[in-house]
Amino acid sequence: MKAWWLGLGLWLALSGCKEDGSLHARKVVREQHSPEVANILLKDLQQHRVGLRKAAAILAPGFVRATGVEQEVGMRKAMKIIRGAKKGVSELVISSMSFLAVVDKNGVVIARDLEPDEMKGMNLGKQFPSVAHALAGNEDFEVGEFANPKDKKNPSVSIVMAAPARYQGEVVGAVVLGIPLWRMAQRMSRQLQMEYLGDNGPAVLWVYLYRGDRLHHHGTSPDLDQLVPNAAQRAAGLSASPGGFTGGVQQHSAWYGYGVRPLRVLGPDTGAVIFRMDPKK
Repeated sequence: MKAWWLGLGLWLALSGCKEDGSLHARKVVREQHSPEVANILLKDLQQHRVGLRKAAAILAPGFVRATGVEQEVGMRKAMKIIRGAKKGVSELVISSMSFLAVVDKNGVVIARDLEPDEMKGMNLGKQFPSVAHALAGNEDFEVGEFANPKDKKNPSVSIVMAAPARYQGEVVGAVVLGIPLWRMAQRMSRQLQMEYLGDNGPAVLWVYLYRGDRLHHHGTSPDLDQLVPNAAQRAAGLSASPGGFTGGVQQHSAWYGYGVRPLRVLGPDTGAVIFRMDPKK
């Protein structure tokens, strides 16, 4: 669908140079990196969906065979095994997720996989519709916010996935995992960086994820962070070309090509900004 990248070629030539040296990088971002980023996301969502389903089946007996402290300790031990390299659920062993947790039929966290357990007692069923849907018997996911006691202005934004735990055919609770958007952006960046190690050295490749006016990323240069199109610029570009758009920018005599691509599977006003600087010849 060519409308994707026709429409707007946003150019931020900060140096005032008239020659756009980002054209090749923009082409590669448009034709290769953008679909690769979308595929990484879709494959990871499917992988975690399968893994969460397996984890729910393993953990289901723990919802009914014990209570209180015994249940909490047992669940936490089982979740550590599920995430362990030797006997774990393969889809969850290598993962960008930050937590795995079990919630009771009221949506309250019994335990998470790590200690100290700051999530114990949180009512995820009230906080996240996906968890409420799992307790009603349906797998679901969403992008949601966790309150951050250390930074109240910037809550942690994560992909929240939930699956029902059934024992003898009855939903007895749910299993929930969270993948912070900054960790997903880091995973996308690392995969692209590993895949594009050329003879002339690696291309400089970074992925930012945005939701609304917030950016989520890890390991990027503060100088590069300043070049990311802001929410207003992204909105203007996507208004002209709803499938995405590319642009170019020069900094310190180096040209970057970038692409903005919506990731609507994660909800409205959510997507990726992919930066590439070609390796020097």
